[in-house]
Amino acid sequence: MLSSFTLEPTKFPNFPNFPIVNNLNNTRISGSGSYSISRVQRKGPVSVRVVALGSNGRAGEGNAAVLAEKNKLKEMREESESPSSSSTLIDDVDSKPTVAGGVRDVYGEDSATEDQFVTPWSVSVASGYSLLRDPHHNKGLAFTIRERDAHFLRGLLPPTVASQDLQVKKMMHNIRQYQVPLQKYMAMMDLQERNQRLFYKLLIDNVEELLPIVYTPTVGEACQKYGSIFMRPQGLFISLKEKGKILEVLRNWPEKNIQVIVVTDGERILGLGDLGCQGMGIPVGKLSLYTALGGIRPSACLPITIDVGTNNEKLLNDEFYIGLKQKRATGQEYAELLDEFMMAVKQNYGEKVLIQFEDFANHNAFDLLAKYGTTHLVFNDDIQGTASVVLAGLVAGQKLVGGTLADHRFLFLGAGEAGTGIAELIALEMSKQTKAPLEETRKKIWLVDSKGLIVSSRKESLQQFKKPWAHEHEPIKELVDAVKAIRPTVLIGTSGVGRTFTKEVVEAMASINEKPIILALSNPTSQSECTAEEAYTWSQGRAIFASGSPFPPVEYDGKVFVPGQANNAYIFPGLGLGLIMSGAIRVHDDMLLAASEALAAQVSQENFDRGLLYPPFTNIRKISAHIAANVAAKAYELGLATRLPEPKDLVKYAESCMYSPAYRNYR
Repeated sequence: MLSSFTLEPTKFPNFPNFPIVNNLNNTRISGSGSYSISRVQRKGPVSVRVVALGSNGRAGEGNAAVLAEKNKLKEMREESESPSSSSTLIDDVDSKPTVAGGVRDVYGEDSATEDQFVTPWSVSVASGYSLLRDPHHNKGLAFTIRERDAHFLRGLLPPTVASQDLQVKKMMHNIRQYQVPLQKYMAMMDLQERNQRLFYKLLIDNVEELLPIVYTPTVGEACQKYGSIFMRPQGLFISLKEKGKILEVLRNWPEKNIQVIVVTDGERILGLGDLGCQGMGIPVGKLSLYTALGGIRPSACLPITIDVGTNNEKLLNDEFYIGLKQKRATGQEYAELLDEFMMAVKQNYGEKVLIQFEDFANHNAFDLLAKYGTTHLVFNDDIQGTASVVLAGLVAGQKLVGGTLADHRFLFLGAGEAGTGIAELIALEMSKQTKAPLEETRKKIWLVDSKGLIVSSRKESLQQFKKPWAHEHEPIKELVDAVKAIRPTVLIGTSGVGRTFTKEVVEAMASINEKPIILALSNPTSQSECTAEEAYTWSQGRAIFASGSPFPPVEYDGKVFVPGQANNAYIFPGLGLGLIMSGAIRVHDDMLLAASEALAAQVSQENFDRGLLYPPFTNIRKISAHIAANVAAKAYELGLATRLPEPKDLVKYAESCMYSPAYRNYR
């Protein structure tokens, strides 16, 4: 049985303030009061004033309540009242020899046998040594001399005081020494666990260089090896063992004001397949980008992995695998676990928390989006985010090739979540522009799956989400034959199978079009349908190319081509910020169109002159602010916003809402 006691009001109001940490549940305690401590070989109490930081990082009011074991508390109080204790909570040195070598074993840990239970409770002041190990508040060498004195850091740091900019320069120098991308990824994750603000400052200032490290393509390799490189848990792991207790699990998370959750079940990680519990790298990476690119506070982000097993035999036989070693649960068992999770999230965090589904397999992704899209604020980045970013590139591309979307014919290789999601959003935009029925605009879009061109004669055997794309045509098996028959102006790859845009396919596109648009969107780089060099070379430098993962510039016939990257990171951070700042309660397709239009509008003439379909990532926060403003405006227009009144200048309001990684000054 646990009881609580409060720290008495301080007698020393001018003593420096500092946070305290309750190590029972690893949360920061809010409040102020006096705390009596004693040190080995020092007689008498040391009374200090403490002001605790709450989960939002602000000083709290009132007395701090700290959980303690009732019988131990009573024992300490009795000792503190005795003349020999001089009002200390714990005696300095026991007169009798002890197991631990000098300090009395108050908690019974040393004298307990291995099969006895002990209570791992403690109260520590978040200053000195513990402050340097708190990633939320640690500043490393950037602590000023005054802060070092106020927070007992003298001697715990070298005498140099470094600015945050100098720390960024040093970290980039160190990271660039690594030759292996996975080593750079691990260095970045280690920094995130040591100094959160420096991590985000580093990522924001060097986004083009570090984005491929903290996300695709490197995050794919990190997920494959997650069991081996796993050091500290990030986020929540909810497995079948937690069925019936998911609400309790959510309450174990120390932060209570959650605004964005990214959740995966690990069944379809990028183009790498079923990675089970090791898919956690994806939610962690996505939420890092929500903060760095979209300005969502780190404390408001929660990565979650739903572990229902894995069908990956290699992982099931891997001794380092960190997930459930069983085949995947399906059917009712799976549905019940997901339903409990969705209800628990809503109960614990409210209706306005954004839940982003990530890397679920096709058969679950569409069902989950359809089931919860009308009851929760949900978003599937693979279906909707990819569609929005690709549509933005196509809208921008019209300035390079001329005409409108309705003037084009589209051919997809891949008819899964990404392929059908992109196709549907393109059809919606064409319908919006031309006022034609959606059924008509869909006829300009053709899809090829593993069995060939999707045509009406296959309709009975098709999955539900593929049926709208089954048009009248003779069956075609090979992609190159489909290109020659359909004569598309735009070729889009979402197959997850590398090198499927062969030389013959690209040459066929180039023979049909003066400026063929070729989008090889599958991730990671190894799964891309073709490389940038192949697209430019095989089309004699005429292709307008973009990919899902980054490729370096290509020189062909004396001209340098800079390939675009149709990265979802252009869309989802700004979309999330727009939903949050407007207090939206549902995601509507018109919001995705608004996000696409905002992104396309950010492509400058200078970008077009270089053949780019997307603006550079160096301006990503400005881009995200414009996307957020467009999304929020659409939420207010549709009556889905709850944060009233509507701000007059939504772009400025979005910028004002963004998290800043600059160091804070401590009292």
